[in-house]
Amino acid sequence: MNELAAAILTLTLYLTIGTIIAVISRKVGIKTTSDYYVAGYKLGGILAAISYAATTYSAFMMVGLVGLTYKTGVGAFGFEITYLLATIFLLSYAAPKVWKLARERNWVSPAEMVGDLYGFRSLAVLVALMYLIALIPYASAQLIAVGRMVEGMTSGLYWLGIVIGVAAALVWTGLSGMWSLASTDLYQGAWMISAAVIFIAWLFLWGGSSISKGMESLGNSGLLGMSWSPLVFISYTIPWMFFAVTNPQVVQKVYTPRDEKALRRMVSLFAIFGLAYTVIVTLVGLASRSLTAVGKFPLVKIGDQVTPLLLSYAPLPLAVFVFTSIVAAAMTTMDAIILSLASTVSRDMYQRYFKGSDKVAINLGRLSILALLLILSYVAYMKIGFIVDLSVLASALLLPLAPVTLIGWYTGRKFGKKGGYAAGASLISGFSIGLYWALIHGARKSLVTPIFGIPPTLFILIVSTVIVLFPLARR
Repeated sequence: MNELAAAILTLTLYLTIGTIIAVISRKVGIKTTSDYYVAGYKLGGILAAISYAATTYSAFMMVGLVGLTYKTGVGAFGFEITYLLATIFLLSYAAPKVWKLARERNWVSPAEMVGDLYGFRSLAVLVALMYLIALIPYASAQLIAVGRMVEGMTSGLYWLGIVIGVAAALVWTGLSGMWSLASTDLYQGAWMISAAVIFIAWLFLWGGSSISKGMESLGNSGLLGMSWSPLVFISYTIPWMFFAVTNPQVVQKVYTPRDEKALRRMVSLFAIFGLAYTVIVTLVGLASRSLTAVGKFPLVKIGDQVTPLLLSYAPLPLAVFVFTSIVAAAMTTMDAIILSLASTVSRDMYQRYFKGSDKVAINLGRLSILALLLILSYVAYMKIGFIVDLSVLASALLLPLAPVTLIGWYTGRKFGKKGGYAAGASLISGFSIGLYWALIHGARKSLVTPIFGIPPTLFILIVSTVIVLFPLARR
């Protein structure tokens, strides 16, 4: 069997199993938007945990982070582990409160949550618009990853990867919303972690003593130490630290556990999954670079191409297994983003203003999923940037939501109308700065070009925090 046939066969198997799971998990009794978008607040701990992890750890990891580690060394591990530690901290202390408030106030979309926290309905629409603008690059990065992996395995069929990603997302997300999404996430998460474990085991067996020799060379070149400049590390890391607060696809997952025990299990299992996956992925990047140092692996100039090239050296069954796991990682994140964005359209832009029925809102959400996927497919086809840069850029644009959301969770309506206006001004100011900087410098340079000598994401965070705290300072 040649490479193309093996890749198509494995992809077909993966898609068939995933579709069967989505169909079986479909809940006939879905009647409300809360049933569709947050599974009626009834997910078990294991399902919620793997769904959260699979959504978080996208194609950014096995493609983007491998390449970033390959090019920049251990600094990439510091960048990613900071995200994990910050997320575990935030989930441990804030998730119980958010979980409880979601039930008390019947939150479905994260935009709705922000508007309700400040008692300011228009704020929800503003947040929804921010999501729609900022998450297009991040979601398109997932399609780009799928396209590039299929392109590498099929000798140039980039467009086929986009078609596969869009078709699967349409079916798996549209069937029954969060129910089918969580069930397919469990399946895909298992595929991701098992492929990663087998892949790293093969890599060290194949590389053997060459990896050890190469590591010595990396140490001499400084790649085993902090090779990132403070500007780059701070600018890339700050949006990642608040990812659990600012990105709606993961905030929404906090609403879903059926009880507090399931919520605690979600946090603990996510921590285990996240640590294991992060260590494995960064080891793949370091091992690949060490093999380059001793001449066993060619020098790769574009980070996103490290994993596809490495797979060309692996046995065919392993290559197509890992290849499909990357498709799975991209799919889980893209599906969650699409579902979350659809909830803002149907819940915040339709039901809140037009008081429409749940049935119409769900159908509108499904149409939104189709429309969003068409937009994503166009952006992905244009290949507008690298996966790492697009992912961090999205979180940078959403960074103003960090102070607004955190303050809202613990104070909220105590500010009154002034708080709502301040929150709106904070979001508009921070988002405008990030968007303007990205437009004039491009996705990559905007993240490392300081503003008045300050890392751009830190500047955005400071401005947004000062503005939203202004009413408190005047009290």
